[in-house]
Amino acid sequence: MRVKHILFISFLLIQTSILRSQVAPRVFSLDPSALLKNKKQLSSTSSDLQPAYKSLLKEADKALSHPLVSVMEKKQTPPSGNKHDYMSLAPYHWPDPTKKDGLPYIRKDGDTNPEVKDYKDKEYLPDLCDACYTLSLAWYFSGEQKYATQAAKLIRTWFLDTATRMNPNLNYGQAIKGVNTGRGSGLIDTRHFIKLIDAASLLEGSAQWNNADASGLKQWFSAFLDWMQTSVVGLDELDAPNNHGMWYDAQRLSMALYTGQAKTASDIVTSLKSRLNSQLDSAGLFPLELARTNSQHYSGFVLEALLNAAQLSVNTDQNLWNYVSTSGASVKKAVLALYPYSIGEKKWAYPNLKIYEPREALPVLFRGARYTNPVTTKEAIQRITGEKYDQLLYHLIIPIVQ
Repeated sequence: MRVKHILFISFLLIQTSILRSQVAPRVFSLDPSALLKNKKQLSSTSSDLQPAYKSLLKEADKALSHPLVSVMEKKQTPPSGNKHDYMSLAPYHWPDPTKKDGLPYIRKDGDTNPEVKDYKDKEYLPDLCDACYTLSLAWYFSGEQKYATQAAKLIRTWFLDTATRMNPNLNYGQAIKGVNTGRGSGLIDTRHFIKLIDAASLLEGSAQWNNADASGLKQWFSAFLDWMQTSVVGLDELDAPNNHGMWYDAQRLSMALYTGQAKTASDIVTSLKSRLNSQLDSAGLFPLELARTNSQHYSGFVLEALLNAAQLSVNTDQNLWNYVSTSGASVKKAVLALYPYSIGEKKWAYPNLKIYEPREALPVLFRGARYTNPVTTKEAIQRITGEKYDQLLYHLIIPIVQ
């Protein structure tokens, strides 16, 4: 009888695995149909996607040894007296050399104060999100439980376990010593949550991520979204007229979708339309980013946020990909304006304190390829990445359709 029971359980597991491989995953900032299509293509060992797939598994194997980091590891204690609260310093603020105690700190745009590394939360969070993203994608494409197991452990440690969880707020993000203990600009630190949410969504097909895990994480993000939209610090970022505001909306759209708040998600897309209309100039560029000391980086950075938001918007009753404002502002216009600079056709004529690395343009080139010539775009990416081109993760998650 026991043997029959084991065989029946094995049969159910096999059937579940087969069903999962035939249904598009529930993700938000990624295209689920593209993921499913590529997963099916990988069943052939001759697929053009094999180099990217092998590279993904190689990175995922490295992530298997990623430490279980948490906000509790920082040496500094936030003003709340609670290490469960996230804390970071504003990167472009330095001690005032004319003051004995250096306070209040002064701004040097584009020049990072090494003191920020003393606050490990900001270092650990993006690495954690990237690791979970890599592991969850490896689990989705390969079906190997070891990747899901590690991703689940990492997420539980940072978000769910009582002893190590981060409190769902960012009251002490990007503090400026002598000025404040935290500010709305700190929310730029958590833009990586967009990847984390898709990673957790992919895990919902795994036995390693149970209903309690999923429910707990959704409750956490629901609480964080509520904090974003009601706290003084969160509302301060809502008013940001530059890339900070764009990333703020992209983040909260991802969270609203993940937690099933359809009306809120639709309202956020309306906010994004207004933001796009006010931030984009008649040439399709972002003036507030052009004024920065690293203007090419920030021009791509704000566009990356907008492109993430556009993909997220397809899960609502509005669609940013096709939107054109009364002033003519659109995602397409923004992509096409930056495109010739991204592929090296035009020389950037605005300030660049630091050398701009062409690879920074990859997220914009892949996501914006729906509006550009696919052959030219592919050639440009090949020039930028060289022999690494075939190994790019983008081929698996944001393919350029020719």
